Amino acid sequence: QMATVAASTLSKQEHDELCCSYAALLLHDDDQEISEEKIAKVIKASGNEVESYWPGLFSKALEGQDVAKLLTAIGSAGPAAAPAAAAAAAPGEKKEDKKKQDEDAGDVDMGGLFGDEDY
Repeated sequence: QMATVAASTLSKQEHDELCCSYAALLLHDDDQEISEEKIAKVIKASGNEVESYWPGLFSKALEGQDVAKLLTAIGSAGPAAAPAAAAAAAPGEKKEDKKKQDEDAGDVDMGGLFGDEDY
């Protein structure tokens, strides 16, 4: 279960970073170039506002990066990967069905950031 935090409780910096992160992910999911202009356009279309430097920072940080690889590398980096691997190897544990994982992945709570106040 993911933690839920209302967008209204975020600091301005956290809000801006989250907006840019979601905008970049939306562009990536749609196989679009992750550029400063496109990030800003997605954020504006969502009804949000961020400091003008954020979209440029995110586009420069992601320039030339394989976003899909970055997303999959998050769970395998650092010391946290060792307990996860040990848990996966534990005898008697059932592996979650791939179909179930795909269904769960489609239901993401944005914390009201993009007007999804149904949380």
